[in-house]
Amino acid sequence: MKNTSSRILIILSGLFLLTLFVYPMWRITLLAPQYPDGVHMYIYINKIGGKTPGTLQNVNILNHYIGMKPIEPDAIPELKYFPTIVLIFTGLAILVGMINWKPFYLIWLLLFVIALALAFYDFYLWEYDYGHNLDPHAPMKFDDTSFQPPLFGTKNLLNFIAKSYPHIGGYFIILSLFSATLATYLRIRVKR
Repeated sequence: MKNTSSRILIILSGLFLLTLFVYPMWRITLLAPQYPDGVHMYIYINKIGGKTPGTLQNVNILNHYIGMKPIEPDAIPELKYFPTIVLIFTGLAILVGMINWKPFYLIWLLLFVIALALAFYDFYLWEYDYGHNLDPHAPMKFDDTSFQPPLFGTKNLLNFIAKSYPHIGGYFIILSLFSATLATYLRIRVKR
């Protein structure tokens, strides 16, 4: 029974990742007196959008005043190659479940954890560059101030409150990680 359960769980962990093509994995919300409902920006595996069609344009207009670079999805290479990485991990999870060899479970899980850590680090670097490398000729200047959004959590940025949290796709990543961990644990406990 444990053997079958581990196969199902590892395959599910791969299939959960396919939700990233449908749901945003991350949401950044900007709250301010002039935006009481907030400006909601969604980060998908292959695009950046918002709650409304003009969200990205509004964010870029606001950022222009303080010298932040515009967010141009076509210029973000991760949005081009992350979908391929997700498909590879999904395919490998299905393969691991079919072959059902113990070491493959652990290898898949370790590679997935490394990939997630690298993705978070990449996101941090992108936010750091975005919030620190400001145009010196911007209409508004603030000495010794960073506008880096939080990687996770809430942060005050001038008169804005920036919130950065997982969205539906992000929770499916967590579910995928949990499912793969449980699958690996169950598979390792089986004698054969």
